[in-house]
Amino acid sequence: MRKEQDYYFKKAKKDNYPARSVYKLQEAQEKYRFIRSGKRVLDLGCHPGSWSLYAASVLGAKGVVVGVDLQKTTLAAQKGDAEIHLLCYDVYADELAATIQKKWPGFHVLLSDMAPRTTGSRYADHQHSLRLCRRVLELSRSLLHPGGSMYIKVFQGEDFPEFLKECKPLFADVKVVKPESSRRESREVFVLGRRYRPPAGRRGKGKRKPVT
Repeated sequence: MRKEQDYYFKKAKKDNYPARSVYKLQEAQEKYRFIRSGKRVLDLGCHPGSWSLYAASVLGAKGVVVGVDLQKTTLAAQKGDAEIHLLCYDVYADELAATIQKKWPGFHVLLSDMAPRTTGSRYADHQHSLRLCRRVLELSRSLLHPGGSMYIKVFQGEDFPEFLKECKPLFADVKVVKPESSRRESREVFVLGRRYRPPAGRRGKGKRKPVT
């Protein structure tokens, strides 16, 4: 195990997080401040729960975190943190957006640390990763408030520039982030989209107000 891997693994245990991946979100949040106190966050692919726990700590008692994953996840929010709601669901399920909308009117931030099961084929893994990311973009059209943010993991490859082109019309600012806590040999990067701009045909849906 490399030194940096061992460091973040031990740090996660010390900080009471289920996985070292929490620092990939923490680094971006500390630099860009896209999660704000009292808001709502949707965490797609939330298991084992590190991102949801961290988001809850940033949001504070008036915030809400909704985590979605195929695996059943059990988390207990700390006193003073946002409430956490966990849904055991396939992100590709047609009814997912409608199910979420029945209880929550929308979200200020969409998070996704989802990754496909690797096959050994760099090209196949890249394409499966892009499919997950495009599903997040699809869900953002129904669930993300105007002015909101998206932070998602993607495996780099030959079609990555095309995916960035798909993101740019939807967000006023799009950045590619490579956290220090990400393994150096990994092809994963994170796309941060800020100030969401819904497609023209959906701007009136739900009469949502822009995030301030």
